[in-house]
Amino acid sequence: MKKQLLALAIAGFGASIAHAGPAAYIYSPNVEYGEHEIEFKAGSSRDHGKEDETAMILGYGVGVTPWWFTEVNVEYERERGERFKHESFEWENVFQLTERGKYAIDLGVLAEIERPHDHKEGWELKLGLLTQKDFGKVQANFNVLAERHFDSEEKSETELGYQWQVKYRLMPTFEYGLQGMGEVGKWNDWAKSDEQEHMAGPAIFGKLPMGGHQALKYDVGVLFGMTKDTPDTTVRMKLEYEF
Repeated sequence: MKKQLLALAIAGFGASIAHAGPAAYIYSPNVEYGEHEIEFKAGSSRDHGKEDETAMILGYGVGVTPWWFTEVNVEYERERGERFKHESFEWENVFQLTERGKYAIDLGVLAEIERPHDHKEGWELKLGLLTQKDFGKVQANFNVLAERHFDSEEKSETELGYQWQVKYRLMPTFEYGLQGMGEVGKWNDWAKSDEQEHMAGPAIFGKLPMGGHQALKYDVGVLFGMTKDTPDTTVRMKLEYEF
């Protein structure tokens, strides 16, 4: 089963991340079996000193098995000069392929289906290969993602993207590091660097125990655009209530 999922993800590289929205976050390949999560994700990007795009995502997820985590999300977005509106409904799944820490790298697969509120956009499929490696107190992640629209009124092409993160686990309640993400364009013209989006910057993380099996996790980052097609600054955050 897990080998089939890995093959599906690799095949999906010929099929998406397009634009990395301001509320995007770094996926982990590991699953917490039996854990329930209520998440609030938000972010805002600014370009030339003005708001470019703001997004908010509310989700509920659960570790169904030791290797499968599933989550449903509702996303709202606002572009410059507009009001917030319902953007999409998402069903996210992470499949853990390796036992945590058993091999040189932890591996997982992401499979996400999104239904835009504007049905003219059809359906969006996102596939990804997720990796994680620990070096003592340092944790490193690197993910490759692929995204494509189906049943859309407009022609759709596969787009590729990436995410990375390095953090130092100083203590459970406070960790710090760097993270970045971006999109490298369509499958056939990914080498055109002038059309790519890249952003990176500092981030802080932590897990605050609340008694029993409950905890509040936070993840806050400030990312700076590295190309002309990337917003100058993106502030993003994720708050997660675990129980």
